[in-house]
Amino acid sequence: MRRLNKTNEASPLYAQIADDIRYKIYSDEWQTGTKIPPELNLCELYNVSRITVRKAIDELVRENLLYRERAKGTFVRDVTDQEDEHFTLVKSFTREMQELGKRAVTLNAEIEIVKADRQLASHLHIPLGSDVLQVKRVRGADEDVFAYFISYIPYKKEYSLDSKDYYGSFYQYLERFGIIINQERAYIEAVLPTPELKQALSVKLKEPLLKRVRMTTQKESDFYEYSECYYIGAKYRYYVDFL
Repeated sequence: MRRLNKTNEASPLYAQIADDIRYKIYSDEWQTGTKIPPELNLCELYNVSRITVRKAIDELVRENLLYRERAKGTFVRDVTDQEDEHFTLVKSFTREMQELGKRAVTLNAEIEIVKADRQLASHLHIPLGSDVLQVKRVRGADEDVFAYFISYIPYKKEYSLDSKDYYGSFYQYLERFGIIINQERAYIEAVLPTPELKQALSVKLKEPLLKRVRMTTQKESDFYEYSECYYIGAKYRYYVDFL
């Protein structure tokens, strides 16, 4: 049985299941064309109701990661064939705020080298256990704080470990090393804050947050970034610009 976090501080169960299935797809554990287990089997695997499982699958069908065939089952789509269709215009938070006539600010930044677990290794296309630069930042605009970013990139010794170097635009910092992020894939969901998010954003445990998971690349190289971005829903509106 797959263990899910069923406390009030966790993401909804269907979202946790969707995240786990996404990982199986992006890590090639469930390859293109694979028929996923029937809903009843997934109910038993995750110890949840059929309604919860179906909601998770519906979300992944909308994302074009899965597709249904009547009387046959649910299958994994070819993710590589969709990449050109689902990349959006990459826009840094700093630029996003500038376009709204606001000044992006960073209130706090924490830098740490961590080891790549299965999920990070898959997203960053690096071996399991590799060094990863983790950047956590509390951000906002002008005097208003409403965003918390956790970003991961493969670590290189030339990257600074001084948090002061990450108070500006992260993408502008990467440009110093010839890295220009030009492709992004993302998905969005509503979540409740964990204790870490509650402290970082000064919100209540039941106050909804907007979670945006970003998977970005430099198309011409093998550079990859993975970020989890959390926004106070009442203070932030997300716009999508398609290529």
